[in-house]
Amino acid sequence: MSTFRRSAWVLAGLLAAISGLPAGAVDLQAQPAAAPTLSADSAARFARLALDCVHLEYPNKIAHVLQSDADTRPPRQLTPAFYGCYDWHSSVHGHWLLARLARLFPEAEFAAAARAALARSLTPANVAAEVAYLRGPGRISFERPYGLAWLLQLAAELRSWDDPLAREWAATLAPLEIESAQRIMAWLPKLQYPIRSGEHSQTAFAFGLIADWAQVRGDVGMVRLLEQRARTYYLDDRACALAYEPSGEDFLSPCLAEADFMRRVLPQAEYAAWLGRFLPALPRTGRADWLPPGLVTDRSDPKLAHIDGLNLSRAWMLEGIAAGLPAHDDRRAALHAAARAHAAAALPAVTGEHYEGGHWLGTFAVYLTSRAGIRP
Repeated sequence: MSTFRRSAWVLAGLLAAISGLPAGAVDLQAQPAAAPTLSADSAARFARLALDCVHLEYPNKIAHVLQSDADTRPPRQLTPAFYGCYDWHSSVHGHWLLARLARLFPEAEFAAAARAALARSLTPANVAAEVAYLRGPGRISFERPYGLAWLLQLAAELRSWDDPLAREWAATLAPLEIESAQRIMAWLPKLQYPIRSGEHSQTAFAFGLIADWAQVRGDVGMVRLLEQRARTYYLDDRACALAYEPSGEDFLSPCLAEADFMRRVLPQAEYAAWLGRFLPALPRTGRADWLPPGLVTDRSDPKLAHIDGLNLSRAWMLEGIAAGLPAHDDRRAALHAAARAHAAAALPAVTGEHYEGGHWLGTFAVYLTSRAGIRP
């Protein structure tokens, strides 16, 4: 057996184990999907990671501007809906994880606990306090754009859930949803340049989440603004320097996130042509080695552990890019192959062993395996 075939069998075994399929059930040549599907067992494991942290106040890393001694209050008082999971944005997307998994697995054992956690957090009083906090002095850039984008993604998940309580939670969250969307819409016309980092400040990744929310919400104004900004910021980009990625603490790929966002706003034929200019070296064969997964050297270091998140987000972005291309496009096979390799490298690391560096990885795993960013 060739080295390539041996590697393929090993990778197939990893994917089968993660997805809950029997050994040999994952065929790398035959599988069109870029990542394993989300099994009930994996959903329960990921749900437990969020349930263990959404109301765990400490340790806590707050981005809080103090105006006076009166602002020296604990996180549960400052932001009473989203104070757990180490930081505000992780708490928000931890709630997204619980909503998504409870919606996808309504009969699972964890679903009742997930619903109880959502009910505890999403009360009118808590949301009103969150809105008041955002409107406080010195907070114009609070959690912009990453945390605000995840807040909108949580709102979209609740709006997509055909359930009486979910509709109630969506209505309760609406004031914070509106405040977050208005902040994005006020900011973007003034943002002269895109932010191309590999961490929270990156615009392309946040735009993808916001674009998906806008479709669910039916916010035509946001859709139009994002399309206009996409063409201003990204349409003329050429030959993205993917070979320079990743930086040592990235959890997002600047190149792939941009490509994954642009497939949301460009017509398919225009997108396929744009991608040829933006990533001209994409292989036309089904190779996976053109983009090797990032290497994590110490998962107990929260910044170095970002690379696990990078591998997960790369996997879903590669899958999204492929979904944006015509079915006959011969670049799709290489995109799927690289996505499978990244998923296999990262999913076994989503264990919660190191809280500071891994409290957020469950969300990335669920986003990938439930194909959250790929809508019909």
